[in-house]
Amino acid sequence: MDSLFDFVIDENKPLADRMRPQKLSDFIGQEQVVGLNGPLRRMMERDQLQSILFYGPPGTGKTTLARVIANTTNNHYVAINAVSSGIPELRKLIAQAEQTKQSGLGRTIVFIDEIHRFNKAQQDVLLPYVENGTIILIGATTENPFFEINSPLLSRMKIIRLEKLTAKQMKQVILRAIKDPERGYGGRFTISDRALEILADFAQGDARAALNMLEQAEFMLPQADGEVDEKLLRDTLGKAMQRYDKKGDQHYDIVSAFIKSMRGSDVDASLHYLARMIEGGEELRFIARRIVICAAEDVGMADPQALVIANAAAQAADFVGWPEARIPLAEAVCYIARAPKSNASYMGIDAALADVRYGKVGSVPAHLRDSHYPGAAALGHGTTYKYPHAYGGWVEQQYLPDELCGSVYYHATHNGKDQ
Repeated sequence: MDSLFDFVIDENKPLADRMRPQKLSDFIGQEQVVGLNGPLRRMMERDQLQSILFYGPPGTGKTTLARVIANTTNNHYVAINAVSSGIPELRKLIAQAEQTKQSGLGRTIVFIDEIHRFNKAQQDVLLPYVENGTIILIGATTENPFFEINSPLLSRMKIIRLEKLTAKQMKQVILRAIKDPERGYGGRFTISDRALEILADFAQGDARAALNMLEQAEFMLPQADGEVDEKLLRDTLGKAMQRYDKKGDQHYDIVSAFIKSMRGSDVDASLHYLARMIEGGEELRFIARRIVICAAEDVGMADPQALVIANAAAQAADFVGWPEARIPLAEAVCYIARAPKSNASYMGIDAALADVRYGKVGSVPAHLRDSHYPGAAALGHGTTYKYPHAYGGWVEQQYLPDELCGSVYYHATHNGKDQ
């Protein structure tokens, strides 16, 4: 069978599109999926494909793998995007798939990019045809499928999670594009080791982003056979490069200063470092996670509302996206910086974990053990338990194992509400 994607070189196509692997042997990364014992490789080698949902960050190969499948299996292939497609288009392609199947011409692979953008009704249209094998559905999503895809449809698909590429794999992707004589640049320019390291790191596991940036850098070369070095890369990518100055530890220094400024109750410094991370192109969720952690670790029980606000800000920022995300993030940062501080709960759990890890555990007291089964009372389980609500909400009784009686993990700081 001739490939649906027999490669025709088109230099007008973006580099990332030209460099898409055409077969599994060209694919970089995702060994857990396409390696020798990977589930997708086994399905393809046996031509026993089932409906699949690729779930993972951008630039990890979801669309590429769908094309490779179409390229190497005996099936028809149709690709649509959930953003621009509706129920009429779905019904039309399903009707064509039914006709193809009835004509003995095989099944049809339907690839739906951003499938999480389909609403419940649109997803329900697909269900019977996935179930009866009229179509092989391949979906791609960056969102958690257990929240975004209907359970009946999800249960009929094999979920394959794709991970961000490692720095080593990113370098392979970049160097292949530079050296490839047909689809890439044929080695007409080089890249310095430092620039390669920065570019691989800056792309954060997103192969498409790395190739797009390489294409921009190549365009900026003063001569076609020059070298992409650190200076040219910085000139190309601009101010966003500051957070990846790993030799100066800039990225980690700014994050460290940000957290320590909130912990130290300096609102202005906290906002300064927040602004530097935003301007540096830091990932939104990375910033939000640090704010949530600081609320729990450093404010803690002195003002439990800080964690509520930090978590709400993280959700709101993720919902609205940049540039408006800066507003809820700044609100949470100001609240945390101004809040009283207590790390008592953080220190308490670490102290408790230390005992558990060193085997200092003991047996659960008999009166606290599960008593909801026949024979429990005969074992003395739960028989002397005192129900606190029967005593006005509190009654003195032992909760720690005998071996740990007297152990104290939580030491209140008496700051704010931590009394």
